[in-house]
Amino acid sequence: MTSTDPTPAVAVPHPVRAIRTYHPRRGRMSGRQVTALEQHWPRYGLRVADADPFDPVGLFGRRAPLVVEIGSGMGDTTAEMAAADPDRDYLAVEVHTPGIANLLDLIHLRDLGNVRIVEGDAMELLDLLPPASLDAVHVFFPDPWPKSRHHKRRLIQPAHVARLRSRLAVGGTLHCATDWAEYAESMRATLDADPGLVNAHDGYAPRPAYRPVTRFERRALRAGRPIADLIYRRHR
Repeated sequence: MTSTDPTPAVAVPHPVRAIRTYHPRRGRMSGRQVTALEQHWPRYGLRVADADPFDPVGLFGRRAPLVVEIGSGMGDTTAEMAAADPDRDYLAVEVHTPGIANLLDLIHLRDLGNVRIVEGDAMELLDLLPPASLDAVHVFFPDPWPKSRHHKRRLIQPAHVARLRSRLAVGGTLHCATDWAEYAESMRATLDADPGLVNAHDGYAPRPAYRPVTRFERRALRAGRPIADLIYRRHR
């Protein structure tokens, strides 16, 4: 029998998949890193889903200014900065398992009570953080995605920057660093265009002493790639 219902069929939309700003990868781990992951993850690590609702006092055991580092790599920079800055708490976001394990080992060896690690997508974590809750966001040497067709995957682009800025307290800082000249120019243009951010320097920032020189940075300098630091503050 032919239906007389005049209502047209409605297609159920498929959920839009977010564009990743990172390469998901695991990599090999040393015996030391495997041990660190097994022994120290329960105390210092959590996944993005476990951060909902986000409770920094429960996580760190105190109330203190909070710094989020997106893409902590092997964790050397995070550990050194946190050790020199005990009055602030550091939340490192990473997807690379060996890097997570290495930072766990550094936290344990240096007894860094002010560092925790989140495994997962930093953009998903941002949605769980209260507005104006961060003292600083660090984005050091993110993937430059150099091919034009991949620029949509870059972390520093207008929509992402607006979300990052919204999580900063007024006066909080967004500090980016890259060794990719074209990305540095793109970063600067994007950050300059955000209405809630102001450049803390006249153009690129002098290299801040508080940001440790990493092995990655040394390799970039040996290869002739200059390092660009950009430091912006939320002013409203």
